[in-house]
Amino acid sequence: NGEFNLYTIDQELSVRFPEIPRAAYLGDVRDPERLADIFGRERPELIFHAAALKHVPLAEANPNETVMTNVIGTRNVAEAACDVGALAMVLISTDKAVGAAGVMGASKRAAELYCQSLNAQSQGDDGATRFVTVRFGNVLGSTGSVIPLFQRQLAAGGPLTVTDPDATRYFMTVNEAVELVLQASAIPP
Repeated sequence: NGEFNLYTIDQELSVRFPEIPRAAYLGDVRDPERLADIFGRERPELIFHAAALKHVPLAEANPNETVMTNVIGTRNVAEAACDVGALAMVLISTDKAVGAAGVMGASKRAAELYCQSLNAQSQGDDGATRFVTVRFGNVLGSTGSVIPLFQRQLAAGGPLTVTDPDATRYFMTVNEAVELVLQASAIPP
């Protein structure tokens, strides 16, 4: 759904890795027919599912949209993965799914539970898609990071808004997050 980001990534890949075949598709995880079309053409072996509404204030203000994207969208991607016989799907989740206190965390927890259920149902089935979930807090430089907000607040003279004074925030770099996702995709069943 992020046309400009997709365009930018596609352009960068074409310059850095011109020999590697690629295809850029616009779509929406809420549209199972579009997913089926793309997955049917490309037959992916590994799927990294990061499409989600991630910003808590917007998720809370738009609960229906959040559930449609985070829960129903995850179901659509997972079912498309199974339909094409993908080896594995890695669901990128959030630390907010632990003891979820709001719509965003609860919707991501529901997505996790759905994927865990699919994985449990397929235990012992050699050709079944494996489902793995990774959770992150703040990934520095990612689109869901709180850091840009903190930077704007500091530049304006503060104060920093913190949702809970007793909350502990954990941070990692994009490289660390990518490494964890790749490790998760390689975990044997």
